[in-house]
Amino acid sequence: MTDYKIIWTKIDEAPALATYCLLPIVQAFTKGTGINVETRDISLAGRIISLFPERLNDDQKIPDFLAQLGEIAKSPEGNIIKLPNVSASIPQLQAAITELQGKGYDIPNYPEEPKNDEEKVLQSRFAKALGSAVNPVLREGNADRRAATSVKKFAQKFHHKMMKPWPESGSKARVAHMNEKDFYESEKSATMEKARDVRIEFENNNGEKTILKEKLSLLEGEVIDTSVMNVAALRKFYAEQIEEAKKDGVLLSLHLKATMMKISDPIMFGHAVSVYFKDALDKHADTLIEIGANVNNGLADVIEKLDRLPADKKSEIETDIAKVYETQPALAMVDSRKGKTNLHVPNDVIVDASMPNVVRDGGKMWNNDDELQDVIAMVPDRCYATIYKEIMEDAKSKGQFDPSTMGNVANVGLMAQKAEEYGSHDNTFEAASNGKISVIDSDGVTILKQIVETGDIFRMSQAKDEPIKDWVKLAVNRAKASGSPTIFWLDENRGHDSEIIKKVNIYLPEYNTSDLDIRIMEPVEAMKFTLERVRKGLDTISVTGNVLRDYLTDLFPILELGTSARMLSIVPLLNGGGLFETGAGGSAPKHIEQLIKEGHLRWDSLGEYCAIVPSLEMIAEKSGNIKATLLAETLDTAVGTYLENGRMPSRKVGEIDNRGSSYYLAMYWADALAAQTKDAELQTRFSKVAKELKENEAKIVDELISEQGSPVDLGGYYLLNDELTEKAMRPSATLNAIIDAM
Repeated sequence: MTDYKIIWTKIDEAPALATYCLLPIVQAFTKGTGINVETRDISLAGRIISLFPERLNDDQKIPDFLAQLGEIAKSPEGNIIKLPNVSASIPQLQAAITELQGKGYDIPNYPEEPKNDEEKVLQSRFAKALGSAVNPVLREGNADRRAATSVKKFAQKFHHKMMKPWPESGSKARVAHMNEKDFYESEKSATMEKARDVRIEFENNNGEKTILKEKLSLLEGEVIDTSVMNVAALRKFYAEQIEEAKKDGVLLSLHLKATMMKISDPIMFGHAVSVYFKDALDKHADTLIEIGANVNNGLADVIEKLDRLPADKKSEIETDIAKVYETQPALAMVDSRKGKTNLHVPNDVIVDASMPNVVRDGGKMWNNDDELQDVIAMVPDRCYATIYKEIMEDAKSKGQFDPSTMGNVANVGLMAQKAEEYGSHDNTFEAASNGKISVIDSDGVTILKQIVETGDIFRMSQAKDEPIKDWVKLAVNRAKASGSPTIFWLDENRGHDSEIIKKVNIYLPEYNTSDLDIRIMEPVEAMKFTLERVRKGLDTISVTGNVLRDYLTDLFPILELGTSARMLSIVPLLNGGGLFETGAGGSAPKHIEQLIKEGHLRWDSLGEYCAIVPSLEMIAEKSGNIKATLLAETLDTAVGTYLENGRMPSRKVGEIDNRGSSYYLAMYWADALAAQTKDAELQTRFSKVAKELKENEAKIVDELISEQGSPVDLGGYYLLNDELTEKAMRPSATLNAIIDAM
């Protein structure tokens, strides 16, 4: 029998903890079936370690597994189950480096402001671990993201209770965005009529030129975009919203994605911090520069760097910062107990996870008194802010959404080969002075040009022709399979979208779409159309670019299912393999904190359970392995049983958590395998396992729950100690004996 390989990614935080109890179960169930489930470390700590082999001992070194997986993703045999990983902000990177250094790893400090060429090289080296370092490498295909049928049915029958009503008396909550000089307004786009090399060049008003990017090789048919965020207009926008929040007596919040958009959004975040805390920060500007405080890393970085000052000077600045709160509007809180606001750390409030919660919570966020209060949600750029504004206004006028009746919104996302904005980090720059930034080909022809002012944020992004064509095909296939209206969310008034619309109109006629409802709609109109259907219980497929894909596949699942971690994300890879993503990890930090404090992990691994099914199905389809078929069919059955019996992790200590959930999944999976009659060997093998798991239920559950209630030592946060973590995540000796004996 030819063995087939599934690669299970080793990642971070709560999903990493859950792997310690789930993966041994998966490996035990697939043992002897011709399927090998192996791990590859693409965690933040692992990515950092892989960057510095020359500084480490042999027993500390980790290969560049991300690069290896990138090659596997390009092969027809690629079969990767990808769990949510940390998309690191600079504060997270620094915290991970500090932890590794404390464990004896000779990792250098991250140079925030490089002072020489050596530090510039080091900063560039670390960039490979920052932001969306993982996704562009692995996503060699476009995304088909939706709720599994069993999950959606369960969510409607036993809907989550987190939705809060929108006040009938009216709400002051709203989404605020810029109306000029943002990325949306400035965006220019072009499609390459031939392959060519280009450079990105800055020229100041004195005619002095600087090469920002030496060489970019573009393909025939590739779409490129440039856009600029004018920082003067951005700061004016922030100042206006501060005044509006004061006038209305509402909270102020900022919603960016400083993790994925690792260059542009931290800068935008920093401007919000410096505008809000202007009085204190301007007063002490010279001192803050001397100690290396960086507002792009949030107020927390400023406060932390104050430790470098004499006690009296530190106290003076802390007092001045505290005074700011007396005259400015209240900020939405991340953790009121710690005094942690929306502006403390850039990776604490991530737009795709935070904005759905504003809708869910009736237009409110948490204030300093740990109460919900109306909020102005600042989403500066209009490319996608308008869709959040539309759903907020819809909820204001029509009331809260009902998870028991909501229709499903699936997504087909253009994300293959670093498509669109998530691939733009290396091509994002701050303007050193007034001038222009141009994309110029090797013949000296200027393709795109942007006028910039000092500090403006320029970015260039790309979308290759092959992924776009594949995206259109995937949309047609989903439309045929589902029968649902399929909407391309594209705005002809936006530079990028206008070029993509041309391609959609070229490629759609290559398929028979006569009996399909496929439309192109501007995002606000697409949102209106979709929400009307959602409220009627009707399903719709959204077809979007990469960033909007990310936003919508959190927005609707959080409202429909209570979490986006329950979504099924199948990525048919361009060369024939498959990438199976297991959901979003936005809540993962809170979950690991609860485990460390209370010994309870409420992370829901349903996304992992669901992703294993199509991974096994792909093996069956490619190989004819009947055991893979049966493992997939019975696991699908087990997931349904798991949901019907309500075995999801509780939020409360002393009740079933992630470990108990995976135990019950194993029991239901073994039971389904014992009940099937297509493979006698599997039936005999799992009859014994199912019997043991059932007969020992009370004992296993007691062993799992009795471990809760006390702090847990994992030996680290970013680099877990395997022995300690396995002990914590596999506390039932009875369950372990059954699984390990398989």
